[in-house]
Amino acid sequence: MTDTSTRTGDDLGWQLGTLLGRWRTAVGEALGGIPAGPRGYQLLRVVVTADVPPTQAALAAHLGIDRTVMTYLLDDLCAAGLVARCPDPADRRVRRIAATDLGRAALADVEGRIAAAEATVLHGLSADEQGVLRALLARATGPAASGEDHCAVVTA
Repeated sequence: MTDTSTRTGDDLGWQLGTLLGRWRTAVGEALGGIPAGPRGYQLLRVVVTADVPPTQAALAAHLGIDRTVMTYLLDDLCAAGLVARCPDPADRRVRRIAATDLGRAALADVEGRIAAAEATVLHGLSADEQGVLRALLARATGPAASGEDHCAVVTA
């Protein structure tokens, strides 16, 4: 009989699932204070780093989150004072999502804690290997397809 590490060592699903489970455990604690955990974090990160405040619809499309779910998620982040819905000067029916000062500060704090948690998860890889892994994962995952919810697996 082969040992378990040999049987699972080439199983991509097992490897990704194991890595995600470790990430979820380590990062979950770091996300304390961010409404909706990983989804809230990802939304806040996009809003803070955007050159122009995105629309709610653009955020939903970019993150692959259902527009109805996006509404509730934004409600939570607005209630926490992390983002604000602002009227679009070109079309008052459209709302742009802007980060607040509190949201920027919260993101900076959380990103430091996430970096530490991720370093723990990836401790078996050198810094160069971690960079290669991140680059390959970014290429493999690419942008969300229409109707695809990239965040769903993180909250499952």
